[in-house]
Amino acid sequence: MPPPDIWRLRARGCWTEAAALLATHGMTRFGPALTRAALLSEQCLFTLSGWPEAEDALRAAEALARTDDERGEAACERGHLAYLATQFGVRDRADEASAALGRSAALLTPGAAGRPLLDFRRGLVAEKLADDPAAARAAYRRAHAGAVARDDALLTSFTWRHLAVLAAREGDLAEARRGFTESLRIRTELGYVIGAAPALLSLAGIEPEPEARRLHAEAARLFRLLDGVPVWLADELG
Repeated sequence: MPPPDIWRLRARGCWTEAAALLATHGMTRFGPALTRAALLSEQCLFTLSGWPEAEDALRAAEALARTDDERGEAACERGHLAYLATQFGVRDRADEASAALGRSAALLTPGAAGRPLLDFRRGLVAEKLADDPAAARAAYRRAHAGAVARDDALLTSFTWRHLAVLAAREGDLAEARRGFTESLRIRTELGYVIGAAPALLSLAGIEPEPEARRLHAEAARLFRLLDGVPVWLADELG
């Protein structure tokens, strides 16, 4: 988890402001530089804008990597940004995403802190780009186990959510409900406001009325509160 002031800004979708707080350190140290790149990549995910700034921040972090684990973490972030650009139709960078995540896997030492996040992102590529739910599930399960072991609550919320998506896709609504509920609970406890609307909407999609209507209305309220972010929820909440 980043420092409290950075986290509060990030959790409310103020990525530019959070990145600005890291800018001074980010010019000279790998850790803050990578955190800054990750913040700006997350901004791309939620707003579908800011791609050049995220690329610049990532290149700066890559230039500061000195160890194999640092290079592996930078490659993981590179793979994620390439995945996002592909998934949202900015530019087809699927090959770059797979190559970068493969490079990350080769560089990160066994038991490295970045392994669960890498597994999660490999799951995203398998699910969204390769349409391989079996490989995605295996990767998400590894990521989930690693996130729980490392007490990484935010990553755990993401692994719960994506495992639930796969469960819903296969018609296992009980497991999907469990995963979506856990994901929403964790995000609420963390104060991860920017991620609450997608979690509410996912749960609404499998709940009966009138609970589905209540969850949908709460998601719409948060969406308006955050000035229409995540932008890709607009059609579902319109």
